[in-house]
Amino acid sequence: MTEALLPASAEPTLRLRGVGRRFGGLLAVHRVDLDVVPGERRAILGPNGAGKTTLFNVITGDFPPTAGSVELFGRDVTFLPARKRAKLGLARTYQQSRLFPGLSVEENIYLSILGIGTGHLRPVAISKRDDAIRERAREAAKRVVIDHKLSELVGSLSHGEHRQVAIAMALAVKPRLLMLDEPASGLSRGERDLITGLLLDLDRDITLLLIEHDMDVALTVAENVTVMHDGRVIAEGTPAEIRANQLVHDLYLGRGYGVE
Repeated sequence: MTEALLPASAEPTLRLRGVGRRFGGLLAVHRVDLDVVPGERRAILGPNGAGKTTLFNVITGDFPPTAGSVELFGRDVTFLPARKRAKLGLARTYQQSRLFPGLSVEENIYLSILGIGTGHLRPVAISKRDDAIRERAREAAKRVVIDHKLSELVGSLSHGEHRQVAIAMALAVKPRLLMLDEPASGLSRGERDLITGLLLDLDRDITLLLIEHDMDVALTVAENVTVMHDGRVIAEGTPAEIRANQLVHDLYLGRGYGVE
């Protein structure tokens, strides 16, 4: 189904073929094929337990697939560690923001940039590059409108501000593929509007893949949508096509996004 949505000449940023992930007797993801082209905004939707986050974890290398293959930027990365995928240009956020509450906003973003440097485990040391790295951290904070709280401890921020910091940390590493897992979860309407605006304003040299339960956010930001259920892809299309899909309506969208 994905192939029909792609320009004929486009080389996918992400390509999945027959991807599956089993946990003992539980088949969490089953035979997923997916192509995401450079600059695309793609949403992955589905009810809880559909396999969305498990699929994200396979793509990012948090754990390997038990079937199929994963390609990033034209390279087979099926069994490549997550840290090496990050160096290729992949960045992500998680459902629960993984931040250092005892450090400032600037320090959190600063450490995210250091995290993609040479070496697996290494001490944090001041170098000639420190000023440049801190400037990158400040610029990333500015992009997500959290730069007015650079010196504040992350532990003192609101939930919505945690989301902003997490996105800033991901953007600071200059990703080619940005993956966001429920960026609008638990946010107020004003915070959701802010996050939506941030995503709409992303540079087109960043490809965006997001999981989102807030339909107003997902169907506003996304150009193409993949819907999962019980670990399988059950539908793909534009936001308008997904809204009009009877199966998606019955399984997931419900009232308010009914078939027109």
